[in-house]
Amino acid sequence: MVHRTQLKSGSILLLLLVVLSAWMFPAPEKPDCNIHEGPCTKKAGTATVTLDITPRPVRHMEELLFSLTVKPCSSLPDTLMLDLSMPGMDMGKNQVSLVKTGNCLYRGKGIIVKCKSGRKLWKATLLAAPLNNPAFTFDVRD
Repeated sequence: MVHRTQLKSGSILLLLLVVLSAWMFPAPEKPDCNIHEGPCTKKAGTATVTLDITPRPVRHMEELLFSLTVKPCSSLPDTLMLDLSMPGMDMGKNQVSLVKTGNCLYRGKGIIVKCKSGRKLWKATLLAAPLNNPAFTFDVRD
């Protein structure tokens, strides 16, 4: 009887450790977009959002042109904000103002800073509540 109780307690403890470690150390994010190959497109509610960054390959510490196409865009303002962040690391506020240039195309210039840790995974989140803030995760090259 004692042996079964010890096994049951050990199993519960092991399960608890597995659950806690998954909660405390989530799996690292991976790119969902290969921005070096060309534009990336996502569905955002009833709209389609396409992000393009040039010049390619996309590199740290270079001025970049961020182009965003949102179709349909009739309910969106003439200026949108693109938030650049590094998953799991506070890199400070880095946002690019995107101005509508016509035909649902928004453009703006910005820089992706280089992380001292050497990490290269970045996330560009379109701050647009009507579109549920779609995000693109991609690697940046040195």
